Amino acid sequence: MPAPTPQPSWDSDSTRYLTPRTPGQSDAWAEEAAQDKRRGGQRLLGAGGVVPPDGIARALGLADGEEVIVRRRLILLDGSPVELADSYYPARVAAGTALAEPRKVPGGAVTLLADLGYTATRVEEAVTARMPTESEREALELGDNEPVLVLSRIVFAGDGLPMEACEMTMTAKERTLRYRMRLA
Repeated sequence: MPAPTPQPSWDSDSTRYLTPRTPGQSDAWAEEAAQDKRRGGQRLLGAGGVVPPDGIARALGLADGEEVIVRRRLILLDGSPVELADSYYPARVAAGTALAEPRKVPGGAVTLLADLGYTATRVEEAVTARMPTESEREALELGDNEPVLVLSRIVFAGDGLPMEACEMTMTAKERTLRYRMRLA
């Protein structure tokens, strides 16, 4: 009789970003940066309703022209820009919440979503590399021939529906994305 096939489970550096914070706990980026004795921060660039790009609309299962709530942030490391992070939420999840307002969300989006009954049960991520657009190059203070990494993430709630789609455009230098697999 053959041995049972191990069931893999994955863990990644993204896990901390999908876990609600407890009161007084620093945000996930500040926590990650502090592990390397660095300072992580972010600046909110905008928040509100928009018609998303086609790929985001498909990822969220939306009809053509259906609006989402988007939060756009510039992620900083020791005061320098290292990432542009755009998080898109279906209106059924985020309309009328603090996510739609251009202000800091205490505990972060993941904590607010959990308080609203939306917790991540499944996540899909894809990483690609490409040359940045001119606006990305400017925002991230990149040279002419510096590529970016793009981490695309879809987060699904317990009902199986997507509750968030993110696109994070990162500087490629000094950046490592880690994924670990456990075979049980």
